[in-house]
Amino acid sequence: MARSRATVSATDFLPEELSLAALREAAADCKGCTLWQLGTQTVFGEGAESASVMFVGEQPGDQEDRAGKPFVGPAGQLLDKALVEAGIDRSTTYVTNAVKHFKWQARGKRRIHQKPNSAEITACRPWLEAELAVVRPHVLVLLGAVAAQSLLGREFRVTQNRRKLIESDLAEAVTATIHPSAILRGEPERREAEFDAFVDDLRFVAGLL
Repeated sequence: MARSRATVSATDFLPEELSLAALREAAADCKGCTLWQLGTQTVFGEGAESASVMFVGEQPGDQEDRAGKPFVGPAGQLLDKALVEAGIDRSTTYVTNAVKHFKWQARGKRRIHQKPNSAEITACRPWLEAELAVVRPHVLVLLGAVAAQSLLGREFRVTQNRRKLIESDLAEAVTATIHPSAILRGEPERREAEFDAFVDDLRFVAGLL
């Protein structure tokens, strides 16, 4: 499905049939931006096609890039722990990212996460919009600024809207919270409190289901 001509977004790679299986297969060949040259593979969303809640993060990390699955690294493990404490069964959710390829920069033998820019986020948005169209979640949870701003605009501030319903036609209920990676990057003495606040955000989500 690779194209010889230049593209500026994922739109040219979308399949005619909108199903998660068809989208995942088509996304594997996406070259809608230059990030496909960095990532080992496309990391598409995963979960139940009839999921009542969809979680959207920023982009896959190093472990997700290698495994080809979203939220399986340290941040994903923290999300799993928080979901359990909040009473949400991950197997009934759909998890994905605003950007489907890992953007990184080499530092010695390590691959260091780099924030995707607005052009890369925009180029990848058709995949996210297609996932929303197929899953049609009752609750949409945006994890972190990149995910939230990709769908709600650059002026959106997660810290001002945690544990709130956001007016949007993306889903019946839309809310935002921090990305679990922000907890891992924070000061060690603050991590427990930040995790507890994150769990409270997810309990708010559980109350919407």
